[in-house]
Amino acid sequence: MNAPKSLFAIPQAPHLNSYPKYWAECFGRAPFLPMSRNEMDQLGWDSCDIILVTGDAYVDHPSFGMAIIGRLLESQGFRVGIISQPTWQNAEPFKTLGKPNLYFGVTAGNMDSMINGYTADRKIRKDDAYTAGGMGGKRPDRCSLVYAQRCQEAFPEVPIIMGGIEASLRRIAHYDYWQDKVRRSILIDAKADILLYGNAERALVEISHRLARGEKIRDIQDVRGTAFVRRKPATDFLEIDSTQVDAPGKIDPPVNPYLMPDEQAAAQGESCAKANPDETSQKPSSTQVVQIHLSTKKRLDRDRTVIRLPSYEAVKRDAVLYAHASRILHLETNPGNARALVQQHGIGPSTRDVWLTPPPIPLTTEEMDFVFDQPYARAPHPSYGDAKIPAWEMIRFSVNIMRGCFGGCTFCSITEHEGRIIQNRSANSIIKEIEDIRDKVPGFTGVISDLGGPTANMYRIACKSKEIEAHCRKPSCVYPDVCPNLNTDHTPLIQLYRRARGLPGVKKILISSGLRYDLAVKAPAYIKELVTHHVGGYLKIAPEHTEGGPLSKMMKPGIGSYNKFKELFDKYSKEAGKEQYLIPYFIAAHPGTSDEDMMHLAIWLKQNNFRADQVQTFYPSPMATATAMYHTNKNPLRKVTQDSESVDIVRGEKRRRLHKAFLRYHDANNWPLLRDALKKMGRADLIGNGKHHLIPSYQPQTDGSYQSSRKKNSSQPLGSAKAVLRTRSQIAPNPRDFTIPEKVKTKNTAQPTRGRILTQHTGLPPRSMRSSKSIKTAK
Repeated sequence: MNAPKSLFAIPQAPHLNSYPKYWAECFGRAPFLPMSRNEMDQLGWDSCDIILVTGDAYVDHPSFGMAIIGRLLESQGFRVGIISQPTWQNAEPFKTLGKPNLYFGVTAGNMDSMINGYTADRKIRKDDAYTAGGMGGKRPDRCSLVYAQRCQEAFPEVPIIMGGIEASLRRIAHYDYWQDKVRRSILIDAKADILLYGNAERALVEISHRLARGEKIRDIQDVRGTAFVRRKPATDFLEIDSTQVDAPGKIDPPVNPYLMPDEQAAAQGESCAKANPDETSQKPSSTQVVQIHLSTKKRLDRDRTVIRLPSYEAVKRDAVLYAHASRILHLETNPGNARALVQQHGIGPSTRDVWLTPPPIPLTTEEMDFVFDQPYARAPHPSYGDAKIPAWEMIRFSVNIMRGCFGGCTFCSITEHEGRIIQNRSANSIIKEIEDIRDKVPGFTGVISDLGGPTANMYRIACKSKEIEAHCRKPSCVYPDVCPNLNTDHTPLIQLYRRARGLPGVKKILISSGLRYDLAVKAPAYIKELVTHHVGGYLKIAPEHTEGGPLSKMMKPGIGSYNKFKELFDKYSKEAGKEQYLIPYFIAAHPGTSDEDMMHLAIWLKQNNFRADQVQTFYPSPMATATAMYHTNKNPLRKVTQDSESVDIVRGEKRRRLHKAFLRYHDANNWPLLRDALKKMGRADLIGNGKHHLIPSYQPQTDGSYQSSRKKNSSQPLGSAKAVLRTRSQIAPNPRDFTIPEKVKTKNTAQPTRGRILTQHTGLPPRSMRSSKSIKTAK
């Protein structure tokens, strides 16, 4: 059972390793978790206690979810088997390992199967980074849903537990971009017994032991971080209608839980700040009496309170209610103060309630070490032979040092999945993993490709006050500015870098995770350390945009923070005697972005000599706040009503193409579209052949086509517009000189490619980048 809740801090929970070991511990640890009956026989197993079904290739490495879960359950004494990427046309492949004694664990893998299978323009991807050989088509759409149904067909009496990011972000009614409609909770469609959302180690260990003790899964409804279906309302909970809570009251309103602590206090005539003695002494005594009188206020028992969201039918019918439900869900994500949520699905006799318990308690540093110190083989399963798994190739020499993100970017679901409280590994555990890579991973050349996580520089950064952390409902700790309660000391990270690069056999430690630069500028010493020792020629950062409108809907800082960081980056690079460049991410067509915003971004890109090679339009992923904006045209960052703020949404292929074209203003294929748009916007002054113009007035005689850098088999023909433009930028001293050479030179003209830009992170491994020597951004 979970530990009781503290009033002043996030509650504690039993240590992951505190449970008595299951009897099957006597079989010992497996070199790889078995994927066949033959492997089970070699281990002496007659059956599996738990079978994990995943949409990814099985790589026994802590960057792959099934490896983490499988090894953790193995450490509890359970016999764990894995069914990886089974064919799903019938149930037979799901019987490969026989009937599990306890349950099936089902996940789509490290990525949402729909994002993994389709581009932002809903086109089918032909590659899959999490599949041997990189080939697409090895998993079905809505993978978790299909796998759960097939497991039920194979063994109807075996419980099914769903998890992973795909199921986690579909735990309530959600907008589905690919069908352009609101779908029910995945629990209803999959008919799974329980869903674990977020990082599920704590919940899964507890549930596994309770099932092993003979408890029925239908009776397990008190574990944090879970979702399940009830047919009857709970009579032992105080139910609150969410539409009454997030609305102004009349004379004596209830405490609005979605105000900050100081705002709550002000609403009650109190203050959460320490009073100034001088000011206090000047206040009349009557005021003091009123404050004392109002300070006694009854508090609801949060553990026995549930907030009822608008039903599936209501949010499907009413966009305002959908945006409201999204707002409430995101405000109930702090494990220190979140209440249970419930949402009705169905009408009449078919009515069912989907219950969400409060979020899981974050893992302690000791527990994080326990998870990452398991005996991973750090290699793909031998059954794949010599086939390359692109995601594995990308991370084989990298180390994950933390989890979580308090950035709160509205287009990203990391916070919704991993939480905004950073969970850190100890320096000793991280160093041990680097040594394991050095000593055990074939092909190691002395370079660690990354020490990072969801964000490069949030390691050991947290709220200064545990009490404030437990009560805060802000969706971001760094927007609109870095919170004064946030400890921004980067010293532990600097010390970790120094210790890691001092290890024998380690030549270089690179930082490849995205950097939160508005946080980094609070610690110039960190920027100096990073730039001097850990940048391999380029550094990824994510301004996402330059204009205030879209940035406010993304919850990203203004471009001024980028300029300040760039100034420090250039300064310390020069002091180190290194030529290094920033690689910024940008998003096209994000909610709240006007055509004029994209035009101004394009002007900024040209003024700063950036040329976007790979462009990503906004991708509405389930549960993201920006997705709620996209679907409803409302802004759930504020209280939502019929008359509340409307958000400009970029819909339709033509307008999305226009926004992408502004990011690739230098591509001749986009010039006709941009000329028409600029004329309609009254900005024909940006069309011309001078350096101050955005696009030229002429059009090349040959037409080129866009080539994705990820597709190595789609080379551009010589003489195409793209080839001409690229060669032109190589020959001209300034990339804004648009003089067309009479003859395209093909020999001895290769110069550094200027300003390659990456865009919105989707979870896919980035395209292969050139060496640092071949990357140059004009200053």
